[in-house]
Amino acid sequence: MKQILNNIPSFSFSHWLLRLPLSIVFIQQGISKFPVTLEDAQTYDLPYLVWWFVAYGELGAGFGLIIGGLIILKKHPLDWLGDLITRFSGFTVGCITTGVIWISRPESFMDVILYDNLHVFLWVGGLYFALKGTRR
Repeated sequence: MKQILNNIPSFSFSHWLLRLPLSIVFIQQGISKFPVTLEDAQTYDLPYLVWWFVAYGELGAGFGLIIGGLIILKKHPLDWLGDLITRFSGFTVGCITTGVIWISRPESFMDVILYDNLHVFLWVGGLYFALKGTRR
């Protein structure tokens, strides 16, 4: 059995199976907040500055995950930059998702885990890229 498992080739681009959907969700969410207005911020009881950072942060994190992955497709002296962009974008995804969970005021941690699946998956995806970057 071990021999069979060792013969299965590794798919080095599998990170794209997580990177693309996570990017698409964040880009869509960022675009949906434009134009950034005070009224929209007040709807969520957020200061305008926080709302502005959320909107641009979602767009930046989504595009950053894609750009960070594209930089490492070819061996390039700027591979470290792709890794840095990916990690920062993953960190941003985690921060924004934490804020979304926080302002929804869940009754308990278990409520988040059991009933807020989308945000849990977004948070874990962001954490994955923040910790792993683009290293294979």
